[in-house]
Amino acid sequence: MASGGHSGELPEVLVLGFPWVLPSLESQFSNRFHFLKPSNSDLPLLQFLSSFAQSARALLIPGGGIQLTSAILDCLPALKLVVTTSTGLDHLDLPELRRREIAIAYAGNLFSQDVADLAVGLLIDVLMKVSAGDRFVKQGIWPSQRKFSLGLKLSGKQIGIVGLGKIGTEVAKRLEGFGCRISYNSRTKKPLVPYSYYSNVHELAANCEALIICCGLTAETRHMIDRDVMVALGKDGVIVNVGRGAIVDEMELVRRLIRGELGGAGLDVFENEPEVPMELFNLDNVVLSPHVAVLTTESMVGLTQLVVENLEAFFSNKPLVTPFEDYSS
Repeated sequence: MASGGHSGELPEVLVLGFPWVLPSLESQFSNRFHFLKPSNSDLPLLQFLSSFAQSARALLIPGGGIQLTSAILDCLPALKLVVTTSTGLDHLDLPELRRREIAIAYAGNLFSQDVADLAVGLLIDVLMKVSAGDRFVKQGIWPSQRKFSLGLKLSGKQIGIVGLGKIGTEVAKRLEGFGCRISYNSRTKKPLVPYSYYSNVHELAANCEALIICCGLTAETRHMIDRDVMVALGKDGVIVNVGRGAIVDEMELVRRLIRGELGGAGLDVFENEPEVPMELFNLDNVVLSPHVAVLTTESMVGLTQLVVENLEAFFSNKPLVTPFEDYSS
């Protein structure tokens, strides 16, 4: 690893986009790093980078939003580390970073419990109509329309998990407490896992009452949850997505929900964030969340510390705390 900064100067960290942890980093660690922010300049991004970031060795970038492209990397000849505040890496050009021998530090498993909590929460909300009931009461409908539509219990349901990594495993642990029968699809069958394995998502959907999407977005998983999978899931099936929006064919999902060809959906991620299909807004069997599964106070404190630990390790020529090494993903 390369050391950063000249003698007597703070190590320079280029910041692209608006990471949630940046205010904490600046307020607590401005005496340890100099944060270079193109967002404070009127110059176009590439011009700013070419003019002021030639010596930047470390880059901090949030997940989603801005894409780290070859054009940006071309402006950063000294770059040796990318620190992303996310677990998903679909905003990074992994082959190009590998080719340039640029290391990656990411959030690792930091968010797994939070995301799993929200996934189960969304499933419960859709099945038992928690948000719909909240609107029923707050809009004053209850006194005049005494009957509220029946919900469904979670206990004992057959749940399919797409992606049994750390997040998917945490989801499964929680659902076991509800007596759910769990099956999964993943790149490979997991040894020592007691759940039923399906090698393709279509078969998984055909044997489940709800699908929970926990995998990352890759070329292979884009629109993996397509019309055929939704048909296999059935008109009473529920889809919960805490992975990435583009894993699901969103237009097909909207069409089937409007036509009553799916039982419901709980979505924390969307294909074209922050744009969300307006057709979903008035559906009581759909619960929407603005991509906030990881945004808990506890996780933001942990993320701030993790970013600092990775940066300090890099500038001290020590191994990264949470390196990403599977560039084949």
